[in-house]
Amino acid sequence: MGPMAAPTMKLSAILLVSATLPLAAQWLNYPDAQIPHKKDGTPNLTAPAPRRNGKPDISGVWQAERTPISEFTRVLGDNIAYLQIDLNDASKYALDIFWGLKREEQPLRPEAVERMKQLASQGPPAARCLPTGVPTGLFFYPFKTIQTPGEIVVLFGEGDPPRQIYTDGRSLPADPQPSWMGYSVGKWEGDTLAVETNGFTEASWLDGSGHPRSEQMRIRELYHRRDIGHMDLEVTFEDPKYYTRPFTIKTGLDLIPDSDILEFVCAENEKDRAHMGKP
Repeated sequence: MGPMAAPTMKLSAILLVSATLPLAAQWLNYPDAQIPHKKDGTPNLTAPAPRRNGKPDISGVWQAERTPISEFTRVLGDNIAYLQIDLNDASKYALDIFWGLKREEQPLRPEAVERMKQLASQGPPAARCLPTGVPTGLFFYPFKTIQTPGEIVVLFGEGDPPRQIYTDGRSLPADPQPSWMGYSVGKWEGDTLAVETNGFTEASWLDGSGHPRSEQMRIRELYHRRDIGHMDLEVTFEDPKYYTRPFTIKTGLDLIPDSDILEFVCAENEKDRAHMGKP
């Protein structure tokens, strides 16, 4: 059995993907002065990464490495390509944070299994015009990072609230009010940005399969920009309420050069909720 352990989980993943449409860039083919271009005018994506105050500058429009359709159909079946034409815009981790692991291999506590059943009955947040949250927002459509001396702002293409990662030396709040995006602080470890996040609401999902998170969850992200066009991302999750141990995923982020993200309003022309709960 693949990572989707039951038909309801497969359906949840499908609904989550279909809750938003593929996003086109707002400013097409507008050359970014910060990106070196070749003689033919194309961006040089293997040039050295830009730096700000001695550290890599991770500003830009990024998207997670796309999972081939062949991988989705291998796990979810051939018909998925016909039902979900926009899967080429998603990472496998958006559908299942434990992609490739059988259910018995996942570090789930019994409380997590029961919570997944509850969440499946509600439908994915995105299908109800609620945020996808962290890290799902990183694994779907493009997102934009803006790096300043004291914080990094992340703007999500699918309509999630902006995310603020403070790099001014502050600590995480000791008793945070639960929120969809959590509270994030970052610091540089050499040329790698290490981000710690806490304060999540239990209403959010980790992925389209409905893996839960509790208010105890802590997420650690490591961002390492290798060059202009490529960044490595490692994400570690720790939640003793729902998981028996911490777990980590690794992926790559690709720069979308000379581009931007498009404004998205979920409730504008939204048609999913009318079908929620129907066979």
